[in-house]
Parts: sequence; structure tokens; C-alpha cells
Amino acid sequence: MKSKTLFDNTEVAFKLKSDSELDRAYFLFKMISHEPLVKIGTAATRFALNLHLPVEGLIRSTVFDHFCGGISEEDCLPVVDNLLGADVHSVLDYSVEGKEDEKQFDATLEKVIELTRFAENKSAMPFSVFKPTGFGRFKIWQKITENESLSQSENEEWERIVKRYDKVCNVAHGCNISLLIDGEESWMQNAADNLCELMMEKYNKDTPIVFNTLQCYRWDRLDYLKDQHQKAKSKGYKLGFKVVRGAYMEKENDRAEDKGYSSPICESKQATDDNFNAVMTYILDNLDDISLFLGTHNEASSYLALDALSDKGIAKNDARVWFGQLYGMSDHISYNLATEGYNVAKYIPFGPVKDVMPYLIRRAEENTSVAGQTSRELTLLKKEKARRGI
Repeated sequence: MKSKTLFDNTEVAFKLKSDSELDRAYFLFKMISHEPLVKIGTAATRFALNLHLPVEGLIRSTVFDHFCGGISEEDCLPVVDNLLGADVHSVLDYSVEGKEDEKQFDATLEKVIELTRFAENKSAMPFSVFKPTGFGRFKIWQKITENESLSQSENEEWERIVKRYDKVCNVAHGCNISLLIDGEESWMQNAADNLCELMMEKYNKDTPIVFNTLQCYRWDRLDYLKDQHQKAKSKGYKLGFKVVRGAYMEKENDRAEDKGYSSPICESKQATDDNFNAVMTYILDNLDDISLFLGTHNEASSYLALDALSDKGIAKNDARVWFGQLYGMSDHISYNLATEGYNVAKYIPFGPVKDVMPYLIRRAEENTSVAGQTSRELTLLKKEKARRGI
């Protein structure tokens, strides 16, 4: 097994970045490292966009181009080709958020189908992706999760959501493209989990086409995984899971406190790490039944996974195991893993600049709140700048 220095190679990590792109990345993470600047910057950006001020060019040349692939899937192709040259695959993620009407849900469905067909027969893009709330109103997911009765119109609305799921899963099955379904807030997730389970039972008979997401800052996810495993074995279908730590911690804890119920979130960062590693290890112990997309920017968990694969004699490029990171982040993990022959994919957000801004603002805020994330990026970028003498 490789020593725990695999991710230290900044020459490999940043080999796709020009000197000017390296400088831009350093500048961006330096800005993100200052929480007051993030708050001021995000507020000013929202204000400018709402007033239709001509700031999209500035946004595009800085934060957008660092964290996003482009404004359309065709616009992303140079990025996709560039990554593939470094043996890194792409997951094109249409990152338009916050729109809640039937016309938009149908448009999102058609976009995900278009992207899935776009990826067919392209080795660079083995996955497609969508969010449950891209296909239906949050309130409907929440009411079903909380076992509230639906009106006739809400039942009809839910049936349309189910049909959207079935349609996109059917297309993914026909294209042999794995479909990653993102996780969201706990108070709507049960409905999403149950619908995803139905799709897995229908479309994962021979190979895992449909992947659900396990957010491991939730302390109940290992038990949920074990329950899903038993159901799948008894009914004869495969499971696919993207495993992440999670993205809504503060919102989850605040809501639990406001409403007086026990938080679904692990009590500490260490407990979350332990839970993530336990979920990951369980899947790696059961690869005949469960495929894994390991979405992590955590070096320790990545090394643990590499050790497990080595100990079990599992090939580095085994199709049942993928490592994934966000575009513009943790390149030291992505490119060093790919160079060693592991399956690696970058999540590449794209869409019109204004529509993708909620995603970009969330990225900036998350980087500020995750201890060590930004400082690690800065340290690596600084090291590479020094190596290049710039």
C-alpha cells in the first residue's frame, strides 16, 4: 500500500492549471478564508444580479470558471476533455436551484434526460445526476415523509414526481449510465429514499443503475444501509450508493432545536467521521451486492478506502468503486488517485451564471464553515506556486 503521502504531490494535483489559473485559485481561496469577506461578497453579488448590473463577466472570469464547467453542456466539453486527459471522469451537474413550479420540474427532467443521453457511449461521463427537489416541490416530499395526508391535487402532483423518476431511470437504464440521486434535508428524505428504493428494485436487476445518497452526518444511515442491503438481497437486485458526509448540518440542528426533537445529526465531527468510515467499510465488505461512489474531500477516509481495497485484493479500477470530488476543490486527491489508476470523477456544476449563483454562494459558505478545508487548499496552492517559482 502507498504511504500516506500520495496526496502531497502538487505537481500532479495542479498539472492542468496554468500559472494564471493557479494564481486565480490562490486568490479565490484566500478570499474565501475570510468569513466577513464571504458574507459581504455574497450579499453584494445577490444585490448586483437582482439589479441586473453588468457583473456576470466578472463572476464568470473568477469564481464561476473555477467551480463550474460552463453555462451549457457543450460549453463544458473542453473541461471534460481536459479532465479525461488526466484520467479523471466527469459528472455534469445542472446546478440551477430554488425554482418550484411544474414547468420548471418538467424542464429539469428534460435537461437530466438530455444530459444522460449526452453521456451515452462517452467514456468520460459514466454518471448522470439530479436532486429530488428538482423534480417536485419540497412541501410534497415533506408531507409524505411526515405521513401527512395529501389533497387530490397533491396526490396528482406526487404521481407526476413518480413518473419523472421512472422516466429518467428508464432512460439511464437504456443508456447504461449510472444515475446519482442527491440527498437533501432529513424532513423530506424518507419520501425520496422510498422512491429511490422502488427505482432500484425496478432498474438495478443486473447492474446498479440507480444510486441513492447516504449523508453520513446522520447517525441512522448505517442501520438504513443494512436494512436496504437485506431487502435488496431478498428481492434480487443490486444497490448503488453515493456516500458523503453531508451538506445541511447547521440547518438540521437549528430545525431540531426550534421544533424540539432530537437532532438527526451526529453529536461531533469525530462521530460523523466514524459513521462515514463505517458506512464506507460496510459497502466495501459487500461489493458483490453494493456499488460505491465515495464522495469525499477527506484525506484520512480516502486512505482508509485505499487500504481496504488493497487488503481485499480489489483492483484499483474495479468498476464498483469510484472516488468523487467537486470541480475546483481537492485536486490533490482527485488527480493523484487518477494517476495511480483508481476510478475518479469530478462533479462539474454548470448552468446560466445567474441561476447557478445560489450553488456558488453555498460552496463559498461551506468552505468557510468547514475547518481546515480552505487552509489546506491554500497550503497546497502555495506549495505548487513555490515549486513553479511564481
